[in-house]
Amino acid sequence: MIFEPDVETMSREAMIELQSARLHEMVSRVYEQVAPMRERLEEAGIKPSDIHSVSDLSKLPFTKKTDLRDTYPFGLFARSTKELARIHASSGTTGKPTVVGYTRADLELFGKVCARALAGGGAEPGMILHNAYGYGLFTGGLGFHAGGESLGMVVVPASTGMTERQVMLMVDFGAQVLSCTPSYALTIATEFARQGVDPEDIPLRYALVGAEPWTETMRAEIDSRLGVKSVNVYGLSEIIGPGVSFECVEERSGSHINEDHFLAEIVDPDTGEQLPDGEEGVLVITTLTKEALPLIRYWTGDITSLNHSACSCGRTLTRMAMVKGRTDDMLIIRGINVYPSQIEAAFGGIDELAPYYRLLVDRTGTLDELEVEVELSEDAFHKVAAEFLSDEIVEADHLLRRVRDRTQRSIRENVGVSAKVTLLEPGKLPRSEGGKAQRVVDKRKLV
Repeated sequence: MIFEPDVETMSREAMIELQSARLHEMVSRVYEQVAPMRERLEEAGIKPSDIHSVSDLSKLPFTKKTDLRDTYPFGLFARSTKELARIHASSGTTGKPTVVGYTRADLELFGKVCARALAGGGAEPGMILHNAYGYGLFTGGLGFHAGGESLGMVVVPASTGMTERQVMLMVDFGAQVLSCTPSYALTIATEFARQGVDPEDIPLRYALVGAEPWTETMRAEIDSRLGVKSVNVYGLSEIIGPGVSFECVEERSGSHINEDHFLAEIVDPDTGEQLPDGEEGVLVITTLTKEALPLIRYWTGDITSLNHSACSCGRTLTRMAMVKGRTDDMLIIRGINVYPSQIEAAFGGIDELAPYYRLLVDRTGTLDELEVEVELSEDAFHKVAAEFLSDEIVEADHLLRRVRDRTQRSIRENVGVSAKVTLLEPGKLPRSEGGKAQRVVDKRKLV
């Protein structure tokens, strides 16, 4: 279903007109109410009167995460804390968190865009939503909670962790829709198997997953093991949280951007120049209607591309490709740019492997070394174990060597780097308990 057809099926001409009016109003508001941004605009020689339409977007300066940290905690807010209804913050890995604020209107908007995402992913009023995103400073849990209620769903605020109990509740309550990170969806799938839950015996049919990069290989695994159609939901706390864009269940080919509220562009990561449809670059988003924390040309760091072609679901909203990675997650191995998702895609067609992996990067002398730890699938592991128990050690070694060689060759041919592949038994790598899975350990940074 389409939650707001008047907007989600709007003509391109009408959308540009709406975006242009909102862009001018937002820049005027930022100029008047956010001193650091007023100084930035004046340094660039820009007045609000210079911004008439979306075609003027490139005149405006970028905003980056460092700007939020440099003005911590409330320096870029356009409203005083007395006017706020809620404050969230991203955890980050070091230093102060990135703080975001919401007025009551912002929270209403947050629920609305998450409701659009849920509806796009197959959810309908009256369905039971098992929400396994984290509640608290992380925006995911409360965002999807509000979205479910806005759509008229029955929301189970499961949050994260205690996976055994979560599966019990999903089965007993009859959950029809699941929302969580893709890595946690696989953790739930593993618990399904452990408890002997057959997806065909329960009403679960849709999964809305996001908050971390994932691949088509993971989608196929989630779909088959949970018995669902899984769709990607994209967001980031600085912009609003989940609901910036969402895949439709009809095509599952690119996420529809809620572009009446979030104006997206793709820019060259080195020059900052705008790029045309289909070309990969950094996603930059300008908030058009946020009250508490309006952001001009926010540099997300996410690598993706845009697509304005028609979609069979009927929505005319621009679509963005699944995020390939982040500029700050990119590894440079012997001069070659490598994203974790590329590595996973390279071994995704090897049936003997499961979609649980970790990249270990180290340096021997002056040369970078990449090791890929990846788990065997349950079937492959049981086959190897059976051969060892039958003293067919040569056959077991041959199978392991064949899988290892195929994986190394696929990575070399598809990514362009050589990697040592270490095969692990199922369950060996740490599992996500609702948070983001750690895919990379870069030991070079520890030296």
